[in-house]
Amino acid sequence: MGHDEPMSTVAEFTIEPFVEGDPGPHVKAAIAVAEAAGLDVEVGPFGTAVEGETITVLDAVDAVVRAAVANGATRLSLQLTVAG
Repeated sequence: MGHDEPMSTVAEFTIEPFVEGDPGPHVKAAIAVAEAAGLDVEVGPFGTAVEGETITVLDAVDAVVRAAVANGATRLSLQLTVAG
């Protein structure tokens, strides 16, 4: 892969408090921010994954975390996977 080709990154979030099947406003706000940034969002039973070009994901992570905390998140785990 050349340096000019965009790389893809996946950010996986677990946002607490966690209630399976009932995402609270802290989760919904984080998802809304990610979608507004143009990221693909996949909501799973125990977390949320967003995917897009690396620069877009990195630019959005701060806003996603801030939206979750501003809407009641008490803990947030984040894992980034950069695919070359």
